[in-house]
Amino acid sequence: MNIEEKSSLKQLIKSQKPNFPLEQRFYMDPTIFNLDMETFFFNQWIIVGHESRIPKKGNYFLFNIKNESIIIIRDDNGKVNCFYNVCRHRGSKICLENEGSTKNLVCPYHAWSYKLDGSLKSARLMDEDFCSDQWSLHKCNSIIFEGLIFINFSNKPDNFNEFIKPVKLFIKLHGLGEAKIAARRKYPTMGNWKLTLDNFHECYHCQPSHPEYCEVHSSDYIKAYGAGSNTGPSSSEFMKELLKWNKYAEKIGHHIGEYNESKFSNFFRSAERTPFSKGKLSETKNGKPASTLMGKFKEFDGGYTTIGTSPFNSLLMSNDFATIFTFIPKGPLETEVELMWLVHKDAKKGVDYNVDKMTWMWHETTLADKKIIENNQNGVMSKKYIPGPLSQMEVGLEKLKNWYLNHLELILGS
Repeated sequence: MNIEEKSSLKQLIKSQKPNFPLEQRFYMDPTIFNLDMETFFFNQWIIVGHESRIPKKGNYFLFNIKNESIIIIRDDNGKVNCFYNVCRHRGSKICLENEGSTKNLVCPYHAWSYKLDGSLKSARLMDEDFCSDQWSLHKCNSIIFEGLIFINFSNKPDNFNEFIKPVKLFIKLHGLGEAKIAARRKYPTMGNWKLTLDNFHECYHCQPSHPEYCEVHSSDYIKAYGAGSNTGPSSSEFMKELLKWNKYAEKIGHHIGEYNESKFSNFFRSAERTPFSKGKLSETKNGKPASTLMGKFKEFDGGYTTIGTSPFNSLLMSNDFATIFTFIPKGPLETEVELMWLVHKDAKKGVDYNVDKMTWMWHETTLADKKIIENNQNGVMSKKYIPGPLSQMEVGLEKLKNWYLNHLELILGS
């Protein structure tokens, strides 16, 4: 970014109005998109999968983003490793398939081969002083927490323990380390990543656009907590229900409460446990469980756990299954939304859990969101797009916008 572009963007940031969405350039400009990637996605701990996807040694899958490709592979000792998909010889990609299984990682160009721990195994016809120990694959920062595979592209990643601390107990409650993938689906969405997340951080659109979501969740919950705690007008009815449920859940030994960021930082995290209404036990059409209990739950408590570990991941969990969202920016006008549903590792498909029942609500809702976001993007691209005032149910959108703009200001400097 040259000095003129930097100056222009700084002025644009300063011109953004409180309680209004961003202006057009933020949703279209390739220069801003590239800055976004370096500032946000490549500096966050991102959930890219669950270790149950690669149960055996040599099993791998790729996570591709912009110019980077990461090999996520289980080695001979059962450890999950994450390597840049770049041969140390002349830079060719090593794995060309998005997933598979292999005994060794062999570059298709000159056949340099690597062990599953990333160390160089063989390189033909090299000089006598060639030291293979110096030419292992480059590692990507990674942590396995409760079975979830987190990666971070930064050269100086934030401390993982500090990052996970406020949401740790909410995640551990659900025992995701003892889970497996029941279903996984991708929803390619032709919309900027910020428009995609704007949609996910408000529930003002839920009543007119998401009948399935409204069938599962009460109107009082949607109004007050639909996009997280304190993201809409307070509801005295829901608060009464929440307080009553908190006492019950705490009494039977289940974790309760909520977390929101209290000060500006590199992190954008949230978590809360809330009750379903009308005796529902799970996030299904009829409110009945779709699988067996997970984690530390001693019985179905009728509760719902929602967690945001970063803007790019959300975990939405009933007592019996978890839905994990990953939002992957693919370009200025494209975002891939990936959903992964987890159940207890011992649950048997068709016996203990029903995939259609489990995936119904978020599959239908995400399909609708895809259409909404793409329509929104098309409208935002018009020369007549002017940001309009936000409603009382779009507080979450405003929080995300302010966090985003504050970070850009820091990166661009005074």
